[in-house]
Amino acid sequence: MSPPQPVKSPHAGSTGTLATALAHAAALLAAQPQRAIEQAREILTAVPHEPRATLILASALRRCGELGAARQTLTELAVRQPKAAQVQLELGLVLAASGESKKSIAALLQATRLKPDLVEAWQALAEQYLLGGEDAAAASATAQQLRHATKEPALIEAAVALCDNKLAIAERLLRDFLKANPTNVAAIRMLAETGARLGRYGDAERLLARCLELAPGFTAARQNYAIVLHRQNKSVAAIAQIDMLLRDDPSNPSCRALKGAALGQIGEYEQAIACYEAVLQAFPHQPKAWMSYGHALKAVGRQRECIAAYQKSIALSPTLGEAYWSLANLKTFRFDAKQMHDMQAFLAQDRLTDEDRYHLHFTLGKALEDAQRYEESFAQYAAGNALRRKSIHYAADENSEHVRRSKAFFTGAFFAARQGQGCPAPDPIFIVGLPRSGSTLLEQILATHSAVEGTMELPDLIALARRLAGRRARAQASNYPEVLATLDPGALNELGQEYLERTRIQRKLGRPYFIDKMPNNFAHLGLLHLILPNARIIDARRHPLGCCFSVFKQHFARGQAFSYDLQELGRYYCDYIELMAHFDAVLPGRIHRVVYEQMVEDPEREIRRLLDYCGLPFEENCLLFHQNARAIRTASSEQVRQPIFRDGVDQWRHFEPWLGPLKSALGAVAQ
Repeated sequence: MSPPQPVKSPHAGSTGTLATALAHAAALLAAQPQRAIEQAREILTAVPHEPRATLILASALRRCGELGAARQTLTELAVRQPKAAQVQLELGLVLAASGESKKSIAALLQATRLKPDLVEAWQALAEQYLLGGEDAAAASATAQQLRHATKEPALIEAAVALCDNKLAIAERLLRDFLKANPTNVAAIRMLAETGARLGRYGDAERLLARCLELAPGFTAARQNYAIVLHRQNKSVAAIAQIDMLLRDDPSNPSCRALKGAALGQIGEYEQAIACYEAVLQAFPHQPKAWMSYGHALKAVGRQRECIAAYQKSIALSPTLGEAYWSLANLKTFRFDAKQMHDMQAFLAQDRLTDEDRYHLHFTLGKALEDAQRYEESFAQYAAGNALRRKSIHYAADENSEHVRRSKAFFTGAFFAARQGQGCPAPDPIFIVGLPRSGSTLLEQILATHSAVEGTMELPDLIALARRLAGRRARAQASNYPEVLATLDPGALNELGQEYLERTRIQRKLGRPYFIDKMPNNFAHLGLLHLILPNARIIDARRHPLGCCFSVFKQHFARGQAFSYDLQELGRYYCDYIELMAHFDAVLPGRIHRVVYEQMVEDPEREIRRLLDYCGLPFEENCLLFHQNARAIRTASSEQVRQPIFRDGVDQWRHFEPWLGPLKSALGAVAQ
C-alpha cells in the first residue's frame, strides 16, 4: 500500500496527512457510514485508486446497503490487490449480504488462506455455514475463530485441540485454565463448545448462561446459547435469545432461519413459514433453507407449494439427497424416469457425501417400490440402511438391559404402594409403540374430536427420564429406573406438573385433552404411570413384519437408531412386545391397544372403542378424520389426509423373500 502523504480534506485539515484522513474515515464506518463514503471519495479524488480508501469506501457502501456498488468496487480492488486478506473478507461480507452464500464462502475461505488468524473471516464463515445448514463446517469455523481470538497460550493450545476434534484434551486444558481464571468468558465459551460437540447440551447451556451473565454483550456466545437451547427442544427460551440477537441485527439470516426452526418445534408453523420466506427473499440461493421451508409447508398441508420448495432446493443443489428424500417422504409423490436416472447417476459418482448418498438410496428405494420393481427397491433400501448404520451409535444389548431392569423394578407391588400419587391431571393422551405402526392415524382420529388437540412427537417425557438417569457420558451407569424408588409423593407430583408445563406451549386450542405421540415413550411407561396416573395410554400395534419393514424403509431425521439393521430392528420389536406384555400384567387394563389391521378392516368399531377408552363421547367427525386441516409433522402427514385404504396393509409381502434376518430376529413374535 502507498506510504502516508498529504491529502486535502476538510476533516484532516489542508495539510493533513493521508494516514490521518484514512483513520478518520475508518472511525466513521460503524456509526456514520454515509459520512465515511464521503470521506473515502474525497481521499480518492486526491489519491486515485488508494487501496485503503477504496476498501473503506466498499465497506461503507455495504453498510449503507449499496451492495452492487460495493461489489464492483471490491472486484476491481481484488484484481489490484490479489493477496489482500481484508479485501477478500469484505468481498465475502458483501456477497453474504447479497444472498450469494457459495461465492461468499469461497471469498471468506480465500481470506483465511491469506491470513489464517483473521477472526472476522472465521466468524463470517460460521454464519454462512449455519445459514446453509452445514453444522459441522460451522463448528469447525467457530473453533478456528476461537483459536485465533485469544492470545493466552493455554487457550490457544485448547483451541488447537478443539480444531483437531481432540475434545478430551480440549476439555482438560479448559477446565484447568478456568480453575485459575473462572471468569474468562472466552474459555467458558470454548468449554461450552466442547460440551456441545460431546452432546452434553445441558452442560453447554449452563456454561453459556454463565458466560452471558458475565458478558451480556457477547453476541457469539448468545448465538451459541440459542442453538444449544434449540437442540434441547427448549424452543421458547431459544426464541427469546434469538429475538435479543435480532434486535441488534434484524436482518441476520442465520438467526432468522434458526427462529423459523424453533417456531416449528412449538407448532407455530405460520410464523415459521414467514421467517423462512423473509430469509429466502433476501437469500434465495440457499438450498437447505428452501428445504426447511418445504418442511413447514408440509406440516400445514400446503402440498403443492411444499413440493415446489423441495424442487427448488434440488435445482440449487442437484445432489442434495435430503431434498430428494423429502419428496419421497411425502409418500404420495411419484418420481419420473428422468429423476430416477439422475439419482442413479449421482450415486455412481465418487464425490458424493455419505449423507447425500444414503438419502438417495432411500429415495430410489421408494421410487422403485412405486414402480413395482421390488428386488431393486430392496437393494436400495438395504444400501441406504447399511451406510446410515455406520454413522450412528446403537447397542441392542443396552435396550434389552433396560427392558430387563424395568421388568424387575416395576412390579405390581411397587405400583400398588404408590397408588394415588403423582399429578392427577387427565390431560395427556399418550400414543406409544413403534414408528410406522399407525400412530399418526390414531392421532388424526382423536384430534378430530372436539375435546382433543393433536400436537406432535413430544420429547419431554424422554427428557425427564434422561435427567433422572443422571448420565453425563454414554459409558456411565444409569440410575434409571431404580432412582424412581427414592421419589416421594411430592416429587412425583412435581414431575407430572413439570411435564404439563413443558408441553403447555404445544396446546393452542384450549381443549381439555392433548396427544403426545412420541412412539419411544413405551420405554418409560412406568415413569409415565407414576407421575401422571390418570393419563390415557394407547399402544399402536401393527403386524410385526409390516411394521418393521415399514420402519426399515424409512429414514428418520433423528432418533430411532435401532431401525437401520433388520436383525437389530427385529430384536428391538421383541423388546417392545416383552415390555408391553409386562405392563399389561402389572397394570391390567391400563393400556388400550389398537391393531392397525383391525382399524383398517372396521374403522367405526375401532374408533368407538378408542373413544370409549378415552372417556369421550362418539362424534361422527372422527370418521371423517381425513378432512381435518390441522398441522401434522410426521412422515404419514399426507397419508392421513386421505380416507383409510387397505393398500398399505400387505405391502411388506412384496419384500418377504429378503426379510429372512428380520424373521429370524422376531422368532415366534413374527406371527
